[in-house]
Amino acid sequence: MFGIVRPCTHRLGERFKAEWMAHLCGLCLALRSDHGQFARIVTNYDGLLVSVLTDAQSGPASGSRRTAGPCPLRGMRTASVANGEGARLAAAVSLVLASAKVRDHVADRDGLLARAPIAMAARRVARGWDRAGARTGASLGFDTAVLVDAVDRQEGIETLAGPGTSVLVVTEPTETATAAAFAHTAQLAGRPGNAPALAEAGRYFGRLAHLLDAVEDQGADEAAGAWNPLTATGTSLAEARRLCDDALHGIKLALREVEFADAGLAHRLLVHELRTSVDRAFGTGSCGHTAMNAAGQGFGPPPQGYGPGAGAPGAGSPYAGGHPYGNGNPYAPGGPGTAPPMGPGGPGGHGWGGGSGGGGGLPPRKPRRGLLAGCAVAIGLFCTCQLCCTEHDGPWSREKKQPWCDNCDCGNCDCSGCNCCGEGGCCDGCDCGCDC
Repeated sequence: MFGIVRPCTHRLGERFKAEWMAHLCGLCLALRSDHGQFARIVTNYDGLLVSVLTDAQSGPASGSRRTAGPCPLRGMRTASVANGEGARLAAAVSLVLASAKVRDHVADRDGLLARAPIAMAARRVARGWDRAGARTGASLGFDTAVLVDAVDRQEGIETLAGPGTSVLVVTEPTETATAAAFAHTAQLAGRPGNAPALAEAGRYFGRLAHLLDAVEDQGADEAAGAWNPLTATGTSLAEARRLCDDALHGIKLALREVEFADAGLAHRLLVHELRTSVDRAFGTGSCGHTAMNAAGQGFGPPPQGYGPGAGAPGAGSPYAGGHPYGNGNPYAPGGPGTAPPMGPGGPGGHGWGGGSGGGGGLPPRKPRRGLLAGCAVAIGLFCTCQLCCTEHDGPWSREKKQPWCDNCDCGNCDCSGCNCCGEGGCCDGCDCGCDC
């Protein structure tokens, strides 16, 4: 699994998490249907953006979803998954992307690929993926030759690049490939007028993908003596960050020119989550929705229920200055009143706060399992991949546990409080006038 857009499911919220998983599973199953079980290993986070953009333009349509059977990666649950041309185009693009990645590792002689027999086998697999992607692309009216050509040109460009060469010369093949893939979603969705704007968004996305990969790998590449575009061209991290920020702005402007039926998930991934990916690569942030004061200083992730919306801290919060409670959190020290309210949730209330009043309190906890029963459940969770791939009940405690492989990048903060793109959030119903 690879890609630069790796959203934290806590930030996505239930609606967008379900949609994102539908596209991820749809891509995986499209790979299996068209290219066999082995092809599923190229499922990646960036490829599903093609499926997301297609659906965002076409809107709900008959046959765009189907129910998939139980899968260990979903905790052996069925699910509604994306189905149709968008998922198949995403599969074709993913195969070619994976082929490019394999060739890159072979060229760099990474790990076992430094051995000639293994490198030869890897090249054969990559060529097979190129042909498979071309077949699927052709059935959808998309010529994957532009992607393969970009992969073939990349090695030559890298060979000629040196100190003083613009790093954008090196990123150009990736930009060209992603621009073509993004633009073709307009044809599949029946909105050809969107193609130029989507091509522009794709170009900037390709630039970001290449630059962020270079930033994240630079230390390891230098230690291994491998080629890195930033090191080879003498591009500083400050300049790379400037180019990334410029690309983020370009994507945001390009998406405003696209006519969407439902832009929710596409906006969330390509505007907000992509910015978080940049912050993560440069080590400048852990949560993509950190409020800023007038001096440009961060407030950090807001507590649940008090998340600031667009603009000044507290804007959009039910406890902002215009609310009857007054300015700020009524429960905070120095807030209105001298003590927290005694209603539901307060120290003496009857809700989740757990006071002594009757009729409320926390829901009853499930009894712990015994040693042998817990061991049996743990074995079952392990064998079905639920321990590492999906939220599950603890084998003995029966408390909710996060998967071992959870890619949450928000540390210990509760990102449900900064769901600016969810229903009722500060971005709801606008064209991203907010700057979260």
